Amino acid sequence: MHSRSIGNILLEYTLLTPQQLEEALAFHRDKDMRLGEAIIQLSFLKQEDILRALSLQLGLDYLEELNPDEIPNDLIQAVPINFAKKNELIPIKREEGHVVVALVDPENHTALDDLRILFEAPIKPVIVGSNIIVDAINSCYNRTPENDAVMSELDEDGTDMIDDFEEVEDLLDSDDEAPIIRLVNQLLVRAVKQQASDIHVEPFEKELVVRYRIDGSLYEIMRPPKKVQNSILSRIKIMADLNIAEKRLPQDGRIRIKLAGKDIDIRVSTLPTSYGESCVMRLLDRSKVLQDLSSLGFFKKDLVVIRELISRSHGILLVTGPTGSGKTTTLYACLAEINEPDVKIITVEDPVEYQIPGINQCQVNAKIDMTFGAALRSILRQDPDVVMIGEIRDKETAEIAVQASLTGHLVISTLHTNDTATTPTRIIDMGVEPFLVGASLIGVIAQRLIRRVCKSCRIPQDLTEKQLLEIGLNPKVVEGKTIYKASGCTECLETGYGGRTAIHEVLTISDGVRDLIIANSDAISIKRQAMKENMRTLRESAIIKMLNGETSFEEVMMLTQEDVKREQKN
Repeated sequence: MHSRSIGNILLEYTLLTPQQLEEALAFHRDKDMRLGEAIIQLSFLKQEDILRALSLQLGLDYLEELNPDEIPNDLIQAVPINFAKKNELIPIKREEGHVVVALVDPENHTALDDLRILFEAPIKPVIVGSNIIVDAINSCYNRTPENDAVMSELDEDGTDMIDDFEEVEDLLDSDDEAPIIRLVNQLLVRAVKQQASDIHVEPFEKELVVRYRIDGSLYEIMRPPKKVQNSILSRIKIMADLNIAEKRLPQDGRIRIKLAGKDIDIRVSTLPTSYGESCVMRLLDRSKVLQDLSSLGFFKKDLVVIRELISRSHGILLVTGPTGSGKTTTLYACLAEINEPDVKIITVEDPVEYQIPGINQCQVNAKIDMTFGAALRSILRQDPDVVMIGEIRDKETAEIAVQASLTGHLVISTLHTNDTATTPTRIIDMGVEPFLVGASLIGVIAQRLIRRVCKSCRIPQDLTEKQLLEIGLNPKVVEGKTIYKASGCTECLETGYGGRTAIHEVLTISDGVRDLIIANSDAISIKRQAMKENMRTLRESAIIKMLNGETSFEEVMMLTQEDVKREQKN
């Protein structure tokens, strides 16, 4: 039991007035938040005042600062960074058989219990301000064993280390001693190990931040010294065969590496910003992109439809979705399925992401006017059966794709639209005549990627009637089904999720849908007609995966909220 209320302690030890306390109490009851949070939100006191009062109430130490250099590495390595950030805590030392943990909220008993189990020792909490904790976390987690030595070398000297760089065949076999080279190599190795899809190297006014995108979410990895920014960027540019002297214009390049025998392709993009060049590297693992169509998460009914569409002799099949939704993977899977000795396949890509045996692949090069349009015109004289276009971006490409399909070719491509029904109207908006779109389009696959809930720590969740209504689900459908929510454990780096699966919406162009396209009807009418013909929407696909225990209600809501709003509006 607390001997004194936090309100009385604040009245005695701070400048808080009784009137302000009354106002804060009313606010805290009204908004259902802690009294301390209410006082901070009303700007009566700062967080430090509340934390000091809390330390007096609970009889705990309050620290005004932390020295990250004094925190042992073994304590840091034991606690995942996402757990530390999520709970705003950091272990700082061992003392008399206890592990001393600095944290903002000493009443976060769940986190303290987790740490007690983790360290197999009693936990002694001490109270520290939020900013100090965040700074300590950022500083300490930059000191991982693999880059600890590198970072100390960078602090000593990091400006003249870009003289004699050479390509690395297998990064794990590299014994290069130059700290910058080792740091960049470690970033790549660690990204592949953690299954990151992108590495972001971002310059700010006083710091350089490195973040990984894992399962669609960004996580901060390290903050190298600002003074080595140019050296790191130069190293990446050399690996990607870019111009290291050009810092005013964006550049695109490519790195090919081997890692533990695996071929990894990396697309590199640099962009000048206020504080230096920002660099994003997209990691492409060939073994992951070249997948079988049946392993992409399609339901059996949809898989049968897609296989029928790609076996046709002519027409356009489009894969749509936002950037990073796996469209390229689906395109390649379709090509691999029909890649036979008696089928001539030619692709036009920007860039060619993977070389596939038996397929002629052509790369777009705007510098020499080798555009999608120019390449396609030549390709059609090469007598192909199937043409794959990386993306339909403009009227010219769309028109040639339509002409190719009408002259006996199967055309497979991608387009940036939110769902299947908006795709025909998007092509018409580009300037293609509605009757040509209706005559050439045979099917559209819309897809998104949805995070899989971690099987090691997922916990059952009972959805309220309101939540079920939010996703348009009848409560009877949920009976007997277990819906899981994300929790967080060391296996999933405290995210609650591990890996992703695709959700799909497959639209076949029936006579009814074709008539609507030719009449230039809106997307809502096309969607209604398709649903009458039993098309499963993206939201329905996500709900089925939730009911099967693959994903969570939160993921379904986040990914399909726009669809819900659109439907309610109409």
